Amino acid sequence: MTSEDVLGLLPADDPVRLIDADGTKVQGSGSERYELPADADLLRAYERLVVARRLNDQANALVRQGRLAVYPSSHGQEACQVGAAHVLKKGDWLFPTYRDTVAAVERGVDPVDVLTLLKGDWHSGYDPYETQVAPATTPLATQLPHAVGVAHAARLRGESTVVMALTGDGGTSEGDFHEALNFAAVFKAPVVFFIQNNEYAISVPLARQSAAPSLAHKGIGYGVPGQRVDGNDIAAVLAVLGDAVERARRGEGPQLVEAHTYRMQAHTNADDATRYRLDSEVASWVDRDPLTRLEKHLRSRGLMTDETHEQARAAADAVAEHVREGLNRDIEPDARELFAYVYAEQTPQLREQAAQVAEESSREVAGR
Repeated sequence: MTSEDVLGLLPADDPVRLIDADGTKVQGSGSERYELPADADLLRAYERLVVARRLNDQANALVRQGRLAVYPSSHGQEACQVGAAHVLKKGDWLFPTYRDTVAAVERGVDPVDVLTLLKGDWHSGYDPYETQVAPATTPLATQLPHAVGVAHAARLRGESTVVMALTGDGGTSEGDFHEALNFAAVFKAPVVFFIQNNEYAISVPLARQSAAPSLAHKGIGYGVPGQRVDGNDIAAVLAVLGDAVERARRGEGPQLVEAHTYRMQAHTNADDATRYRLDSEVASWVDRDPLTRLEKHLRSRGLMTDETHEQARAAADAVAEHVREGLNRDIEPDARELFAYVYAEQTPQLREQAAQVAEESSREVAGR
């Protein structure tokens, strides 16, 4: 590898930004390399950001009502979520984490089915093969080697599939992250690793996660090019991720993109974020909100109308109503399903366990 090749792996000194916090188009910060998305794409992104914000708010409300067991909100990170889903084509795969409900919904999964896991009714509420969205994973980074495997298999079959593998800053400290990057690089798997750096892995700040100049620099050791993007700028996210996806699709191997964003709310409803960060820190990110940033930009260019605004709100209301109705329905769990879908053919141990549960269930019914 030449020195020029090594330099080609380096991310930009500053995250790519196309729209500033006040809604103005940016000069510099990567804007010379990436073009602003088309007006129609930005208007569509605005509506989906409004829907995403409402979905986060509705899910939090359902937690308080006891209809969801837990919800890891992506409030403030919606530009990453929407962008990750919208740069993919039909047949591409998305591998989400537990915080990526919005991304899965934007990829076409019914929000009620996505939230089934967080309600505790089922391991996963949707068929990955129908949606090309892998089950949302709670363990950190365990989905990344699986994502590489899907990408590698697609390449062996001569398919044009690209896999979008999502992770957080905390996930980059896991061995699975490094193993996935190494395997993907060696075999030139068409996968885009997308790190949503929201500054905290639960209560652990980024400074305790890594001493690297940026998380995007972590690709260098594996021969994977890295890029940094302002994760609260949906225009930049669409441009940078779109470029990474097409590079992977052209056979240029895996790509690594780090989005700089912020987790505005607690890790989950079970977390007290005030124990490890100051309110003033959170407040400093309010003006960088991805939704208001895009709205300011669209209004400054005369692209945002009252009708556009109302259409977005109506779409968000419809999603919220659908989620409320879907999660307000109680189901009768069937314990036998715990063993039915673990392996294509049950192991002797599973058959023994299933028989034990069936016997205990029968005794319980008989004793009523």
